[in-house]
Amino acid sequence: MLKQRQESAFSYLYDHYSGSLYSVILGIIPDREIASDILQDVFIKIWRQIETYDTTKGRLFTWMLNVARNASIDALRSKNYQQGQQNRELTENVYDAAGSTQTNTDKIGLRKIVHKLKDDYRVLIELSYFEGFTQDEISKMLRIPLGTVKTRLRTALIQLKQVIKP
Repeated sequence: MLKQRQESAFSYLYDHYSGSLYSVILGIIPDREIASDILQDVFIKIWRQIETYDTTKGRLFTWMLNVARNASIDALRSKNYQQGQQNRELTENVYDAAGSTQTNTDKIGLRKIVHKLKDDYRVLIELSYFEGFTQDEISKMLRIPLGTVKTRLRTALIQLKQVIKP
């Protein structure tokens, strides 16, 4: 249905996967406004390039994640984004960080370690631990059984523990 460009199929994709893709984009581009713009661009790209998706190479969700990730990285590397970050006022950073006791996972390198996991595991870790979704919410969002979410999260945590241990 999606390859025939039926609007209902596209709406279904957006309704069920935009939250997951947005969280992946936010993991790369922390600015919510820019991340929202990238999300729109990603869905336009998905709509225009759906013929390039090959079912034999993986799941549709994984393909869409890669489109979102690549678009985010492209935006991050763009001159406009780089200049925008340099031109931000100092006060923005000062007020954002003031009184914050939350550990910045980027500074301790945890996000880099998580990005080494398989996509299925990485997405679950990001949604659960970085974005704060419950396992039940993740199950509904990704449309996979709750037991699968729990098993994959457990496996991902075991793999992370092995990577982190000296």
